Amino acid sequence: MRFHALATDYDGTIAHDGAVDADTLAALERARKSGRKLILVSGRELPDLQSVFDRFDLFDLAVLENGAIVYNPQTKETRVLSEPPPPHFAEQLRARGVTPVSTGHVIVATFQPHQDTVLRTIQDLGLELQVIFNKDAVMVLPSGVNKATGLTAALADLGLSPHNAVGVGDAENDHAFLRLCECSAAVANALPAVKDTADVVLKGKRGAGVAELIDRLIADDLSDLKTLSRHRVPLGEADAPGEGIDPAGAGVLVCGTSGSGKSTLTTAVMERLADAGYQLLIVDPEGDYTNLEFATVLGNTDHAPRPEDVTDALRDPKRSLVVNLLGVPLADRPKFFAQLLPRVLEVKARTGRPHWLVVDEAHHLLPAGPDAANLAGQLPDRGTLYITVHPGAVEPAALAHVGTLLVIGGHPVKTVGEFCKAVGEGKPKCPAVKGDRLPTGDALVWRRGAAEAVVVKTKPPRTERKRHSRKYAEGNLGPDRSFFFRGPEGKLNLKASNLHLFVQLADGVDDDTWEFHRKAGDYSKWVRGQIKDNALADELAEVEADEESAPAETRAAVRAAVEGRYTLPADVPSGQID
Repeated sequence: MRFHALATDYDGTIAHDGAVDADTLAALERARKSGRKLILVSGRELPDLQSVFDRFDLFDLAVLENGAIVYNPQTKETRVLSEPPPPHFAEQLRARGVTPVSTGHVIVATFQPHQDTVLRTIQDLGLELQVIFNKDAVMVLPSGVNKATGLTAALADLGLSPHNAVGVGDAENDHAFLRLCECSAAVANALPAVKDTADVVLKGKRGAGVAELIDRLIADDLSDLKTLSRHRVPLGEADAPGEGIDPAGAGVLVCGTSGSGKSTLTTAVMERLADAGYQLLIVDPEGDYTNLEFATVLGNTDHAPRPEDVTDALRDPKRSLVVNLLGVPLADRPKFFAQLLPRVLEVKARTGRPHWLVVDEAHHLLPAGPDAANLAGQLPDRGTLYITVHPGAVEPAALAHVGTLLVIGGHPVKTVGEFCKAVGEGKPKCPAVKGDRLPTGDALVWRRGAAEAVVVKTKPPRTERKRHSRKYAEGNLGPDRSFFFRGPEGKLNLKASNLHLFVQLADGVDDDTWEFHRKAGDYSKWVRGQIKDNALADELAEVEADEESAPAETRAAVRAAVEGRYTLPADVPSGQID
């Protein structure tokens, strides 16, 4: 379920002339029975609303006084969200002939045509207050307080995100909270300006329109709406309207050869999702995403994360998470993922969050086979992002809900074919691909079902990522990914299993060995292919191209480049090998 909350205005929306009819009440009851939370959002003061409406029990929370307070109908508690205007403000209004003047916990309200007097009084008293209009009502509140701020507080109390809310209203003061909601609806009697900005304009007036909206929610969770494409996250520098990634759409698979920049592209996509307020849960087997500015990291090389810590952290809708699995033995990581997934999906079933589940090294966590096939049946059918080198090695059942394929690096057409073979689908044409390797920053994008794949120039991430220092600086990359100093005659076999050992060995080998590998470009090749840091590789390539400097100078330049990007252990003196 995408939409877990319905936020509705009162006057002119569920109510007509202050009263809510039986059919509308019945529709609200249906919404509650569907498992959705109901939030009333009104400009009225609580005693005034209680005098005309006795079914607060239908609502989980009520945002009143145009966003200044949150009332809990179950506990009868009122939470005031802002300091009220000073008492002498209302006194001055009355003294200047404004009548009636009502005061709530925060709000001071009157009616037109007193708006000019209200504005002059605010100016004369030097107060930081705002005037909000609701048809003929004139409401005064502290600056920045509106229905959106109140609804934000109410959703947080319920552990829900605005991205899982639908809002419905009719008047000027509804704009703010309607914009906040992922989907906005206007009843048929709404002001033209409200209709113009709503995602859906209902056929029915007032309560009949709200009942119409509720029945559509229950029937298909508003899955037929196309206007929600306004939330799409761009992939390219100049995406066409409607292009990009649908935050509630089918899954995305990012594929690319080693060192091609999969993590960079994925980071750029995730940054934009997080900037838009979507919550992400990133399962990170190799510690590639521990420096994301928008996410909290659970787990490290010394401590494995606990599934219960993950689900506890997910309670905060504003908090994205990285689950770092470096503390989990390599062979046990698929098992850990299998234990974590049901817990995460239970949270998602209740709240709609995390909005995106990101699975790095998907070929490792979801390898083709019966265990992953059983697990794949639990995966959400939307809001999943997988990253892999080999799509053919991922369990096909896990790829069933992938709707967009992003390919970067070498052999892009071959990679598309590998994916199509895995899912049993015909290959698209790729006329935009020139050669056997995509230029850096380009991605081949294929929407499943489309006849052709297109190439886009992707947007880089906002911040330059640093790789996980412990993994690459101190960890053990294994024999296949280590650097070997062998020398011009192949007589040596000195293994550097991480960057720390690499710079230490570099200081100790003879000049002939150092220069042999430098002139062959071996250092930048290793960093680009195994460390997967293109920026550092580019720096080393410049050192390798230097024909003037002495070996001692190029060694120092290489060390400086590495230490400039990675934190090497400080307890081992330079030149000493463990």
